[in-house]
Amino acid sequence: MKITVAPSAGFCFGVKRAINLAIDSASKFDTELNTLGPIIHNPQVVSQLKEKKIFPVDTIDEIKSDKVIIRSHGIKADIENKILQKNIAIIDATCPFVKRSQEYIRKAFLEGYFIIMVGDDKHPEVQSVISFADSSRYKVVNKLEELNKIKFDEKIALISQTTQDTNFYLSIICEVFKKTSKEIIVFNTICDATKLKQEEAAFLSSKSDIMIVVGGYNSANTNKLKNICRKIQNNTYHIETEEELKQEWFIGAENIGITAGASTPDWIIEKVVGKIQSFDIL
Repeated sequence: MKITVAPSAGFCFGVKRAINLAIDSASKFDTELNTLGPIIHNPQVVSQLKEKKIFPVDTIDEIKSDKVIIRSHGIKADIENKILQKNIAIIDATCPFVKRSQEYIRKAFLEGYFIIMVGDDKHPEVQSVISFADSSRYKVVNKLEELNKIKFDEKIALISQTTQDTNFYLSIICEVFKKTSKEIIVFNTICDATKLKQEEAAFLSSKSDIMIVVGGYNSANTNKLKNICRKIQNNTYHIETEEELKQEWFIGAENIGITAGASTPDWIIEKVVGKIQSFDIL
């Protein structure tokens, strides 16, 4: 049995930056710190950070010190203003690619574009980014048919969640061009790490008898990887930890592919590999 781990599996630049900034800040200030929401979508990492006195909270009123760490997904513009009004210092762990998206939205809004954002409207990144435009000046879509709710009688700006499926974003772009002759501006906001992970996942799925996708169940990019893999290899399993692996999945399999979301640390991936290797499979 051969096990192949996708080269880019695991932490991306933005996640590494957020985790390191949180740990360094807790050490520097030698005090308990809060993140507004989980800093990344991985419960095992969030749990580890608690050992370093870094605790997630859901609201501003729960912040226990005069400093707060902003999660990698960013926060809404109005929430940021409320934090500053309370004289709470911001330690900004927002992914730089998300920050760039926020600036794109702000610019498009000020220049009078109607904004179409492709993503999950319940995801904290999408809520963060789109908050930099007036609520009457945008529409978040996650399905092609949702474009039918838009009038397309003015110039359009298109932007995507940074972890969106590249092919789906392209399909939305093509459909918008079919629907209007008005000016269209397209922002390329899917991060390079996401694109690479998706390409590797697709290739590895085509060469594997089983695909294991490792990452938080609430992780958008991990779920996108799962969907990409499952379209190619039906024997695709999404797990958070090695404890969820079942030996019967691997009976008769010769090639095992493993990929992992951007919020999955190396130590979890290594445990998954080790558990598979420990199975007594003839």
